[in-house]
Amino acid sequence: MKLLVTGATGKLGSKVVETLLESVPANQVAVSVRNPEKAEGWRARGVDVRHGDFDRPETLDAAFAGMDRILIISADGDNDTRIRQHQHAVEAAARAGVKFIAYTSLANAGSSKLLLAPTHQATEQAILGTGIPYSFLRNNWYLENEAAGIQGVIAGAPWVTSAQSGKVGWALRQDYAAAAAAVLAGEGHEHTTYELSGKLLTQDELASAVGSVLGKEVQVQHVDDAAYAEVMRGVGVPEAAVPFLVGIQKGIREGELEVESDDFEKLLGRPATPVEEALRQLIAELG
Repeated sequence: MKLLVTGATGKLGSKVVETLLESVPANQVAVSVRNPEKAEGWRARGVDVRHGDFDRPETLDAAFAGMDRILIISADGDNDTRIRQHQHAVEAAARAGVKFIAYTSLANAGSSKLLLAPTHQATEQAILGTGIPYSFLRNNWYLENEAAGIQGVIAGAPWVTSAQSGKVGWALRQDYAAAAAAVLAGEGHEHTTYELSGKLLTQDELASAVGSVLGKEVQVQHVDDAAYAEVMRGVGVPEAAVPFLVGIQKGIREGELEVESDDFEKLLGRPATPVEEALRQLIAELG
């Protein structure tokens, strides 16, 4: 049984491969990466490193050849770019005759109105169109996405949000990676959709947990979207990224990430890492 992970030098992909190697022999694991030189560490551990570029479909044919099960990790970029790249990957998987496709999707992707949703809706449909057994790993929100806000709090800034009382199922990237590895290497996951969500929390509850870990009171500053955009500009966020961040806050406010689920427990035998423990790990990594 040969397993392949795309994007294996990225933040999520590298954690998936590391987790796989805890239970799967290295000679059964392959990675598809745009820059094989960055994957020399995997090659040194016996992993089959293959060149695969989502913008060059011919490289994907060679990368996916002989693979039984693949994990397509969603790429970076705008929606149009990602949809095109993911379509290339799905078509290559079909040409290669893979027997199972897992895909890292988005919380409640089927009906989500988040700015990110069109990519995942299109990719899920493309995978369904192949007829290949699949698993959609609908990741909620990475706790690591809040690193800048946590660093601001450490420096004495308030926690600023326009999400009001909207709830999010934050979890560590490692938890999402462990779930993906369990599905890719496991059995019985054909034609499944997993909503991978941590305990639902509001911005106030997350800020309180941050304060508890830091041993300080965290002031939460609730603002409207326009004021949030100004705060983001004020802390140096590039102008092109500001509408995206405002859109995420709006989506949270409107309940787009309020997905309650015990699917982490189904896949890992435990819930997502409790938020205070997860924050301790993240804050330690932030130095």
